[in-house]
Amino acid sequence: MIKEYIPNVDWLIMWQETKNTLYMTGISVLATFIIGTILGLLLFLTAKGNMWENKAINLVISAIVNIFRSIPFIILIVLLIPFTTFLVGSMIGEDAALPSLIIGAAPFYARMVEIGLREINKGVIEAAKSMGATTGTIIWKVLLPESMPALISGITVTAIALVGYTAMAGAIGAGGLGNLAYNYGFQRGQNDVTFVATVIILIIVFVIQIIGDIITSKLDKR
Repeated sequence: MIKEYIPNVDWLIMWQETKNTLYMTGISVLATFIIGTILGLLLFLTAKGNMWENKAINLVISAIVNIFRSIPFIILIVLLIPFTTFLVGSMIGEDAALPSLIIGAAPFYARMVEIGLREINKGVIEAAKSMGATTGTIIWKVLLPESMPALISGITVTAIALVGYTAMAGAIGAGGLGNLAYNYGFQRGQNDVTFVATVIILIIVFVIQIIGDIITSKLDKR
């Protein structure tokens, strides 16, 4: 019965491309969380009035974050082709999409981390300082735990954006559901393939959002 409405869908290929999308999303989310958290911490700590106050370093990091955050993702992929080819050895495939995905998402997430850290009650930080806590202790025992709900909420939003990025990357040969929707759905006029690929992408997004909301609500002490 279903085959009558979606005659062009090959479920084996659909499943394989779904796994490719999940692979690209999972690796890039993990790398984005690590790199973005480090950049966000540096932006916060080197800002005026904070522990590592340094205007020059803050301006440089801020400029890098703003530049890469502002470049449209499809253009970023093209700009990074030489770098991707050097790093991965190819500009085609799931692994080739990872540098662009990470470089495109990490600056975006870094700003979210910085905003989350700014929302921490300064009294908590000052109390830790007054008890002789080192900067490392303050980062691990105060800043990260206190901002964790915001960090998880931010990485959830970023992960959803990355699912969309993988679809765009797929349109230029990165693989995944975007590649399937473009090569089969658009170029061959198989609208049922595009429809099913879109539904699966929506399901992935909904699952990410639900998991993110559950984790955030459990971590939020307010």
